[in-house]
Amino acid sequence: MAVKKSSKPAAKKKAAPTRRAPAIQKKYTKTEILNEIAQNTSLSKKEVSAVLDELSVVIERHIKKRAVGEFTLPGLLKIKSVVRPARPARKGVPNPFKPGELMDVPRKPASTRVKVLPLKKLKEYAL
Repeated sequence: MAVKKSSKPAAKKKAAPTRRAPAIQKKYTKTEILNEIAQNTSLSKKEVSAVLDELSVVIERHIKKRAVGEFTLPGLLKIKSVVRPARPARKGVPNPFKPGELMDVPRKPASTRVKVLPLKKLKEYAL
């Protein structure tokens, strides 16, 4: 049995209209960021400031000790807390700066680091 082919082209999914804004030539301060967001939305500077403060609290609650350890700002970035294990002390390790000489490496305790990873949309902004 032959399958009928439709003569209509496949419907393409329309992407959300993107707003083309001009590039910013100088780094914004916190006040300038608050002013810009307040100007482009229907929120006051005080409300925008409250939202950013609450966002920092939410991020802190996600990555602090005994928390989930990961926060994602959808489409933009992912913040993770990564535990680096302790490293034992080593004796008689070759010195990379002075060939033929041996050195002792002190132990390093375990530590927690914060990693910020850009997501796809943020990477596309830089292109």
